[in-house]
Parts: sequence; structure tokens; C-alpha cells
Amino acid sequence: MRLLRQLGIILLICLLGEAIHDFFKLPIPGNVIGMILLFLCLSSGIIKLTKINYISKFLLDHLAFFFVPAGVGILSCMPMLKGKWLAFLGVCLITSIIIIVVTGWTIQLYIKLTSKEA
Repeated sequence: MRLLRQLGIILLICLLGEAIHDFFKLPIPGNVIGMILLFLCLSSGIIKLTKINYISKFLLDHLAFFFVPAGVGILSCMPMLKGKWLAFLGVCLITSIIIIVVTGWTIQLYIKLTSKEA
């Protein structure tokens, strides 16, 4: 029951993000607005981490399952990708490198900022 209650909290925030997107006709997707709202609620203490920690751990533990639909979607687009594999793999490789580098920089910045405060 606890997981369902926590999932309900996350889904309500997601739904609120979609509603804001639709109401204001924003160019930002509703799910991104929902993530920003969740971040703001957690940062400000409106939602305590203990209110969503079990569902968060569950979703992170099963994250690989969420990539299955994307993989199936790519497989269903195989005819469209014919002859474009090199470009597709190049984009995947370059974006992966960018993500790794930016993540490293972010962690280094975080470590610098938190070590100065201590």
C-alpha cells in the first residue's frame, strides 16, 4: 500500500506538470515540468523524501525495464534507419561522451562547493 501511495504522489506531480504544459502552452514537455516541480517540492520541503523514498528506490532498481519500449521502437524503425547506421551510431557515441563529460564536471563542481562549506 505504501508503494501505491508514493506512486500516487509522483503521478500527481507528473499530472500537474502536464496540466501546466497544456494550460500555458509551454514549449517545455509536461514530464520535464513535472520533474522540475518534484525537485522544487523536495528542495523546499513541501514533500519530504521519506514520502517517496520506497517508490524511488523501486523505480531505480527496475530502470532497465523502462528502456525496453525504446529498444522495441528502434527495432520497429529498422527500415527507416537503413543506410543511416553510421550517422545513428555516431550520434549515440557523441551524445554518450558528452553526457559522461558533463556528469563528471557536475560532480567535480558539487565536490568543490560542498568541500568549501564543510
